[in-house]
Amino acid sequence: MATIDGLPPLREVIAAHELVAKKQLGQNFLLDLNLTAKIARMAGDLSGCDVLEVGPGPGGLTRGLLVEGARRVLAVEKDPRCLPALAEIAARYPGRLDVVNGDAMEVDVLAHLTQPIKIVANLPYNVGTELLIRWLTPKVWPPVWQSLTLMFQKEVAERIVAKPRSDHYGRLALLAQWRCDAKIVMHLPPEAFTPAPKVHSAVVHLTRLEEPRFPADEAILQRVTAMAFNQRRKMLRSSLKAWGPDIEERLVSAGIQPTQRAEEISLEGFCALARALAE
Repeated sequence: MATIDGLPPLREVIAAHELVAKKQLGQNFLLDLNLTAKIARMAGDLSGCDVLEVGPGPGGLTRGLLVEGARRVLAVEKDPRCLPALAEIAARYPGRLDVVNGDAMEVDVLAHLTQPIKIVANLPYNVGTELLIRWLTPKVWPPVWQSLTLMFQKEVAERIVAKPRSDHYGRLALLAQWRCDAKIVMHLPPEAFTPAPKVHSAVVHLTRLEEPRFPADEAILQRVTAMAFNQRRKMLRSSLKAWGPDIEERLVSAGIQPTQRAEEISLEGFCALARALAE
């Protein structure tokens, strides 16, 4: 990979810029440029797209995205130590890489991109889930992005694609699968990273649907799933009793038995319940 883009191997880049990964920033650097290029390819054809990358670090995935033909990459990096390494990549690809030194939780970076937009990132462990939920719950749907190709801890990835009656099934699965097709497309062992984390990782690809899979009010769906899965082992008539005295009647009207538990209810069932609660 280094011979393809004419830039040094990542180990040399990290050594030259003294980039020791910081735990408090959720950093784990992926150094194998063959793997970063493979992750970039999991996002599909990038040639006509702007790509948002969060947490590029020394730029391994950034290089993969550019080599795979991204029209433009906007990389948001909180750690100022990484900026010189990213500047070297920008110089190699004039006009195709813009770097924002800031916190992705605070910067509205999507406003600075031109559609079509794809989001591809090895997300920092400490903010990955929260960023995903933000991207899944914009004020207007469909969102400005076409797809999300994101690396998470394996357990989080399994929560995104989980099905009813499985250990990982919960609100994250419902929010993701309500508006997207979601699948795990790649697994990575701890030793692929520096420093090696204590957990395995996985890449999830989410493709937006133009309309939600089933009709439901988003605010009600979010609230009812939060209540239901906060006490996932309880019967729904108990975990949702704060909704009102007629909760059993509304459950039945949605085709749900009051004695069922949250983990037993499908996405379609929760959407039907959200509609019943909106009446």
